[in-house]
Amino acid sequence: MKQVFRLCMIAIVFFTLAGKAFCHFGMVIASDNMVMQHDDRNINVQLSFSHPMEMIGMELEKPKVFKVVFDTKHFDLLSALKPASVMDHSGWQLDYGINRPGVYVFYMEPQPYWEPAEDVFIIHYTKTIVAAFGDDDGWNDEIGLKTEIVPLSKPYGLYAGNVFQGIVKLDSKIVPNAQVEIEYYNRDKMAQAPSDYMVTQTIKADKNGVFTYGVPKSGWWGFSALNEADFVLKTPDGEEKDVELGAVLWVHFQDWQHKEQEGK
Repeated sequence: MKQVFRLCMIAIVFFTLAGKAFCHFGMVIASDNMVMQHDDRNINVQLSFSHPMEMIGMELEKPKVFKVVFDTKHFDLLSALKPASVMDHSGWQLDYGINRPGVYVFYMEPQPYWEPAEDVFIIHYTKTIVAAFGDDDGWNDEIGLKTEIVPLSKPYGLYAGNVFQGIVKLDSKIVPNAQVEIEYYNRDKMAQAPSDYMVTQTIKADKNGVFTYGVPKSGWWGFSALNEADFVLKTPDGEEKDVELGAVLWVHFQDWQHKEQEGK
């Protein structure tokens, strides 16, 4: 097992014994991931670095990169970001107007985050996908991040209970048997894990880098595939430390709805 996984497991065991199990997630959350003609065409996109199930925030410096991909073109949005408070910690947000049909992929590369508890730097390449006006070509395109999850299931238009699949890639190559951590964004704080073991779900991809997960509840779910970087970074004290790279994808699932019966 690679060093970052060993350190992550040590941290999980430590915090579980202390009563909490902490896993970090870069977060890119849109106010709507399916924009239709009759909808408000302005969406809000919020960026944070957090423990989403336990609703514990961390500080997110202004990202190194924040862009949207539309029609295979990358558009820089970094200068449009405004400070925001997310889970009582610093985050970022912007309002974005959806004007044309198609798929919009919002993604960020954060500044490296030094985590003394795990003795490692963390960089989570995080993205979410918004479809607009009935056009959804390109939802499974790879966008060229250092590491990313390429969806095999459409990452929108999903019911709670659907199975979601993705491929884990690092430097555009599949990652066999990749470890994928999964958490629910407990935004209303109404969900409670029966056990600390269930705060973060962990699965393994197959030999082709494909993972499969059945989502039990509506809302936003984060999928984070972790790998060790082929480089090191220096701490404020000048020590060289390993770097955990996370390929993070946020996907929204919705409840099944029923028509109201006539006469009621």
